[in-house]
Amino acid sequence: MSTNLRIPGARALHSPGPTHIPDEVLAAMHRQPMDLADPRVEATVDACEADLRRLVDGADAGIFMYAANGHGAWEVAIENLLPMDGLVLIPGTGHFSDQWAIQVEALGRRTVRTPWREGHPIDPNDIERALRADVKREIAAVFVVHTDTSSGVTSDIDAMRAAVDAADHPAVFVVDAVASLGAAPLSMDRQRIDVIVGASQKGLMLPPGIGFVTINDKAARVGKANPAPRFYWDWTRRADEQSYRKFCGTPPLNLLYGMQKGLELLFAEGLENVFARHRRLSGLVHAAVSGWSEGGGIDFFCRVPAARSVSVTAVRTAPGVDPDALRAVARERFQVAIAGGLGPLAGRVFRIGHLGDLNEPMILGALAGVEAALLAQGVPVGRDGLRRAVDALVADRSGS
Repeated sequence: MSTNLRIPGARALHSPGPTHIPDEVLAAMHRQPMDLADPRVEATVDACEADLRRLVDGADAGIFMYAANGHGAWEVAIENLLPMDGLVLIPGTGHFSDQWAIQVEALGRRTVRTPWREGHPIDPNDIERALRADVKREIAAVFVVHTDTSSGVTSDIDAMRAAVDAADHPAVFVVDAVASLGAAPLSMDRQRIDVIVGASQKGLMLPPGIGFVTINDKAARVGKANPAPRFYWDWTRRADEQSYRKFCGTPPLNLLYGMQKGLELLFAEGLENVFARHRRLSGLVHAAVSGWSEGGGIDFFCRVPAARSVSVTAVRTAPGVDPDALRAVARERFQVAIAGGLGPLAGRVFRIGHLGDLNEPMILGALAGVEAALLAQGVPVGRDGLRRAVDALVADRSGS
């Protein structure tokens, strides 16, 4: 069979990033860039900053955007907050906390890591114990991953903030919200988050390419006092009224056009409605996985129902079930693109993304494709997964 045959319709994209991009965002990006002296450049940057500030609920937050992905935004936090040979506490969440720690150490800093229990969120008691043990107050910051995209586990921000407070430790509290921002509520001011790290390609409904941080006054002071050398990542250097200086050179204008439109769409829908939609869509996926799991071939990776993410669900496969072969069948035969396992979960899970520009029919279509792939591969699954998702949707709509 020729691989050049046209397949009608659109392949359903259900990775947890990149995510489906709204037509309005694509249209906004399909414009010629402007010269940097054009006042519309500054207006676009200002609009993006104002709406990001509103999204993170940080009334006075500093906003710094970079032509980078989420790993670039991680580096922003590292380089601005940690002196050379400085120490950071990184609670274990699996692949992404490990990768952040590896990046910290590659840049000449030190880490304290707490254990990761597979399928479980961060234990705030581990944070408190580690900070209490730091009697010399060497730990400059606590880097926590809110939702670990590799495992689909979301940890409790309020409980972790309370653990820092209980230890009476001055460390800067930094939250990686790459996989949760725009999908779940987050408030810099109310939850007393000092730095939020984000990226464009998930809940913000954009292509990859913009990493950003939002910072409060405490983080700004720590950054300004930090003697570590840096240039491109230096947020103090970017605190400039001229928009091009905010990007240490030419801004990624077309991505900014898209960001402006994407944020407009989120606020037009209403953030509470956005969060409710993500809860509803994740509930459909969770209902389907619950039904499939009765056959014994798959199960939830996250063992704590309350910690299952509204952004992505990681599905553990039984021994002998190849999740990557399953993904290939889902993608090539049934036109549903889902994600595989990362790091220690490679070859052990597949992941269904349910964040960003999605609605109920899109999710049900994806679940039908996944169920078809499971059956085509002979994976022992319960046969009412899709029906349970439909029942969950009907029950939700009946109650609304």
